Amino acid sequence: MGYIESLRKVHGHDMIMTVGCGVLIENEKGQVLLQKRSDTGEWCVPGGALEPTETYEEAAQRELREEVGIEVENLRLFGLYSGEDRVIKYPNQDIVYSLAVIFVTDSFKGNISDEDSEVLEHRYFSPEEIPVDNLFAPDARAILDWKNGGNTKLVK
Repeated sequence: MGYIESLRKVHGHDMIMTVGCGVLIENEKGQVLLQKRSDTGEWCVPGGALEPTETYEEAAQRELREEVGIEVENLRLFGLYSGEDRVIKYPNQDIVYSLAVIFVTDSFKGNISDEDSEVLEHRYFSPEEIPVDNLFAPDARAILDWKNGGNTKLVK
């Protein structure tokens, strides 16, 4: 059982605070890999929650291995995200306030897979193709920062 599942046994659906770690993966065509969520059908940054004692990089690497099927390398910090738009109410009624640590890389090993139950699809998008009307709201700022040429402020 993971950390969040153990908290849910005590707190039910009430808000808990988490830290999400995600990776914007760029390819040689100047595109970014996004993940279509199975719970909402929206596009998001591939990643997931930090577990106790993990580093941010370890969490991002584990989540990409689990959800995308790849080993990411050469992670560079892209941005830190907090604020009201980081309050997430999931379809199962769980509520989290999820701070986000987002990395960027152009280096990974393995083949991208859509086999994880949390994923409907992975797809590369050019900045002009980003589906801005179908982004998972908590990840929208990071994705739009990437679309607009990068995160110039780092902390959001």
